[in-house]
Amino acid sequence: MREKFQTLMNNLRPAQMIVGYYIIVVIISTLLLCLPVAIKNHAHWTFMDALFTAVSAVSVTGLTTVNFAETFTTTGLFILIFILQIGGVGIMALGTFFWIVLGKKIGLRERRLIMTDQNQMNLSGLVRLLKQLLVVFIMIELMGALILGTYYLNYYPTWQEAYLHGLFSSVTATTNAGFDITGSSLIPFANDYFVQFIHMVLITLGAIGFPVLIEVVNYFKKRKETFHFTLYTKIATLMYLILVLFGGLGFLLFEWNHFLHDKIWHESLFYAFFQSVSTRSGGLVTLDLTDLSDATLMLLSCLMFIGASPSSVGGGIRTTTFAIIILFLYHYSRGNQAIKIFKREIHEGDVVKAFVVSIFAVMVCFGSVVLLCFTEDVPVITLIFEVCSAFGTSGMSLGITAELSNIGKIIIMLLMFIGRVGILTFLLMIGGKEKKENFHYPKERVIIG
Repeated sequence: MREKFQTLMNNLRPAQMIVGYYIIVVIISTLLLCLPVAIKNHAHWTFMDALFTAVSAVSVTGLTTVNFAETFTTTGLFILIFILQIGGVGIMALGTFFWIVLGKKIGLRERRLIMTDQNQMNLSGLVRLLKQLLVVFIMIELMGALILGTYYLNYYPTWQEAYLHGLFSSVTATTNAGFDITGSSLIPFANDYFVQFIHMVLITLGAIGFPVLIEVVNYFKKRKETFHFTLYTKIATLMYLILVLFGGLGFLLFEWNHFLHDKIWHESLFYAFFQSVSTRSGGLVTLDLTDLSDATLMLLSCLMFIGASPSSVGGGIRTTTFAIIILFLYHYSRGNQAIKIFKREIHEGDVVKAFVVSIFAVMVCFGSVVLLCFTEDVPVITLIFEVCSAFGTSGMSLGITAELSNIGKIIIMLLMFIGRVGILTFLLMIGGKEKKENFHYPKERVIIG
C-alpha cells in the first residue's frame, strides 16, 4: 500500500501536488474550525460555514458567511491566525521551515514544489529566498501588531483585548485576508487616519510581492551603488502604484457628487485611496459599499480582478500580467513586435502566458457570473462584484455572501481557491506537462480583426 502511494506521488506533477496540498490544508482547517473550543456557545455554525471560512482563510480572501465577532472564541481566532499564515506565505514556505527545523534535506523535488508554489522561474536560491521571506513577513506582522495593539489601548478597556485586536488586524492586513473581529470591518475607524494608514502600509507590503520586499532589504544591506533591481520588481512596483493612483482618482471622480458630496477634502482622500489600496487584495473597507454608485462598483471590480503582484499574498490575474498586456497593446499599436521597458525586452513566452492567464480568467469569471445569475436572485452588478472579489482574493462584499445558495457558495469557494493557487498552476494541474515540439507543420496566415 505504501509503495503504491509513493508511486502515485512520484507520478504527480508539481502543480498537482501543490493543489493537493492546499486541498488537504482546507480539509484540516475545516476540521479545526469545527472544534467546540473554537466556536462560542449558541453561535449559528454549520459545516458549510466551516468549509467556506476554511477556503476563504487558506486563500486569504476574507469573504465570510458569519460575523466573526459573534462566532469565534479567542481560541478560534488564534486557529484562524495560524491558517492565515499558511495561506499568506504559502504551504511550501512553511513546509520548508519545518523541514529545516527537523534537519531534512531539501531535495530537487521539494525545490520544484517551492518553485511552483511561489511562482518562481529558477531552482537556484529558493531555500534562501524562503528563509528571508519568512523572517521579513513575520517581522512585518509583529511590528504591525505592536503598533496597532498599543494604539488600540485608546479604544479597548483591557490591554489583552487591545493587543488581540492589534495582532489579528496586523495578520489579516499583511496577509490581505480582509477578515475582521469588529463585526463591521474598519468602518468604526473611518475617521481615524492613523489606523487606516497602518493598514494601508501592511496591505501594500503583503500585496506588492515577496521578491520585491527581499530585493529592497538586500538593497539596504548591500552597496547601493552596485545593486540592480530586477525587471520584475520595477514593473510590479510601478504598476502597483499606478493602479492605486488610478483607483483613488477614479473613486473621487465617480463619487464626488454622490457618496463624497458632503465630505471634506481629507475625508474624501482617505475614503478613495484606502478603498483603492484594499482592492489590491486587502478586502477591508471604511464605508458601506452599498452606498457607492454602480460605476464605482465596476471600477473596484476591475481592480480586484487584476489583483496583487505575483509571488504575493494576493490573487487575480496579477499586476505584472496586466502590465505586460498594456505594454504589448501599446507597442503593437506603434508597429513594434517586441516589448521594451527599462532597457530590457520582455520574453515572448511571458507575453503568451499573460494573455493565457487573462483570457482564462475572463472565461472563468464570466462563466461564474452566468451560473450565479441562474442560482441567485440578486442584481448582476452585485454578482460581478462578488465574483471579482473572490477571484482576486480581496474579500470585499456587498453583503450577499451569507445569503448565497449552497451552489452559489461552492462557486465562490472554487473562485477563491483558483485565485490563491494561481491560473497557471491551475491550468498545469488539469493539463499536461510542457512538451518540446518534435516537428512543425507548414505555417499559414489567418485573417484577424
